[in-house]
Parts: sequence; C-alpha cells; structure tokens
Amino acid sequence: MNFMLTLFTNILLALLLVTIAFWLPHMNIYAEKSSPYECGFDPMGSARLPFSMKFFLVAITFLLFDLEIALLLPLPWASQTNKLLIMLSMALVLILLLIISLAYEWVQKGLEWSE
Repeated sequence: MNFMLTLFTNILLALLLVTIAFWLPHMNIYAEKSSPYECGFDPMGSARLPFSMKFFLVAITFLLFDLEIALLLPLPWASQTNKLLIMLSMALVLILLLIISLAYEWVQKGLEWSE
C-alpha cells in the first residue's frame, strides 16, 4: 500500500510539473541576446592572473572530507537493520578514517595557510 501511494504521488507530481511547463510562456532565444557582450574598451589588466595552489588544495581537502561525511548520512536508516553490530563497526571505521586523515592533514601542515 505504501509503495502504491509513493508511486501515485510521484506520477502525479511529474504530470503536474509537465503540465505547468507546457502552460508557461515559451521564451524566444535570439542569437544576439545569447552572444557575449563586447563593450569596446581595453581591459585594465590581464584576465589570466596566477592562481594560488593553496586554494586548490584546500578545496580538494574539503571535498574529500565532505564526501566521507556524506557516507555517514544514511546511518539513522541503517540502524534499523538486523545486523546492528556490523553497522556500528562500519560507522566506527569510517569515523576513525576521518579522524586519522584529519590528523594526517594537520601533521603535514595541509590546513595551515602560511607560505
């Protein structure tokens, strides 16, 4: 029954969105409007400025930690399984991996901003 209700709700929502998109006014896209604007003056400086590699490394580190934390999000649903010990041990391993990788970044001075 729950599956049928979910399926019906999803189909109804999809049909509603398609109907709304059909009835909304269509926008005409002109080639002139979608081309880049050229104002005619010379730029004051170069558009190719050097990029600090530190920004890139911090962004990659953030992405890695963010992905690892995203792996912990399904834990409340996984706690309803029959194999609670396996789920808790896997969560503990993932949290330990986060702690060890944070300590490694700290020791390697990957989180410091000094040049």
